[in-house]
Amino acid sequence: MAAAMGEIEDKLAELRQTFRSGITKSVAWRKNQLRALIELLQDNEDKIFKALHQDLGKHPVETYRDEIGLIKKSAKYALSCLDKWMAPKKRRLPLLFFPASGEVVSEPFGVVLICSAWNFPINLALEPLIGAIAAGNTVMLKPSELAVECASFLAETIPLYLDCKAIKVTNGGVDVCEQLLQQKWNKIFFTGSPRVGSIVMSAAAKHLTPVTLELGGKCPAILDTLSSPLDIKVTVKRIIGGKFASCNGQVCIGVDYILVEKKFAATLIELLKTTIKKFYGENPKDSKSISRIINEYHFERLRKLLEDPLVADAIVHGGLLDKENLFIEPTILLDPPLDAEIMTEEIFGPILPIITLNNIQESIEFINSRPKPLVIYAFTKDETFKKQIVSGTSSGSLIFNDTLVQQLCDVLPFGGVGQSGIGRYHGHYSFETFSHEKAIMQRSFFLELEPRYPPWNDFKMKFLRLAYDFDYFNLLLLLLGLKR
Repeated sequence: MAAAMGEIEDKLAELRQTFRSGITKSVAWRKNQLRALIELLQDNEDKIFKALHQDLGKHPVETYRDEIGLIKKSAKYALSCLDKWMAPKKRRLPLLFFPASGEVVSEPFGVVLICSAWNFPINLALEPLIGAIAAGNTVMLKPSELAVECASFLAETIPLYLDCKAIKVTNGGVDVCEQLLQQKWNKIFFTGSPRVGSIVMSAAAKHLTPVTLELGGKCPAILDTLSSPLDIKVTVKRIIGGKFASCNGQVCIGVDYILVEKKFAATLIELLKTTIKKFYGENPKDSKSISRIINEYHFERLRKLLEDPLVADAIVHGGLLDKENLFIEPTILLDPPLDAEIMTEEIFGPILPIITLNNIQESIEFINSRPKPLVIYAFTKDETFKKQIVSGTSSGSLIFNDTLVQQLCDVLPFGGVGQSGIGRYHGHYSFETFSHEKAIMQRSFFLELEPRYPPWNDFKMKFLRLAYDFDYFNLLLLLLGLKR
């Protein structure tokens, strides 16, 4: 352990030295690193496909959609916008400060720590790395040790493409994480569970280190009554895709449960069964399009959720478990107990509870009675109901009539609120997350105003009242001696 700590301290010392050299602040360095990251992805597609299949059983199409393609798109977007993001932002100053000019300059925090999660081991490592590079930081990247092959790939490949004095990868388990958190960083970016997020935040507080926490939560899908058969069909496909088609439900933004009116529940269940069969065949276990559970610990965690007697009674589809292959069949529950663990903790697996309500309007109160979700999905054409959801709920994101697509959009912020996270990233928001916005004001020696200095008197009080009330005309008269 002492040797590991020494290695971490040596890496950190080199990162600090590199940042102090100023090389990472240049636009040329940042662009070169982003181009190198794109090249890394292009050159190593097959290795990434293999690593993600070994770690999670992901199909190459899913891997390209959620990992390789998404990161290439994000890096290219940052590359195309970098000059604009880095440019000082001029600010118009009030007349009170005349003559003066003001601007905001984005500067890097310094040496940052990025800790990523195992469910999207390439995406969740490299997406924040893009923002850190674009902002001009040096980086220590800690991939999740649970995605073993992907962690090894990142550790072996990143030094071959990126500046190894400015961007380093450290692999290891809990002990390595603890050692990393003992160090002083200029910024920590963590993706994972709320439980570990609180540990990260506590460690950061000792050094007053700013943090971005991308956590999880129980993300509901509100399903309003839809009259069009086509709309209903599309909705069910998108819900299935948002639950099972991305890492088999092991995703923080996945649909955690559905809220629907009782009268529509039976129809919904049949449509869900039909669509699951269409996507994964008669025997989903034989499908190559569905990921497996990451490891035995999480398999057992999910098994225990389903073996709760009252929860088991609520199964209306699926429920097959294969421990040897770490496979759990897409499973649907109807009205499991609301106090059961499956309805109080994030599921993070292929189990989809349906909660029935007398009226869909009750969904707002239901969601508000629980911790704020990372995202709310709502399927409705009712504009009044949409406005009620927008104003009546709080979540990291709110998506109408689709699922998961928000993670692909570079121009919208991605992040949680409350228990689901702190801060946001993607696109320009990633650049902002890893930057300090420094205010710069320049004033002239001309026009020195005496009311700023003692001795105080009634005239100076009147001057200040006019100045802070923005009554520029009267202020001018006062300065000219035409007003008393």
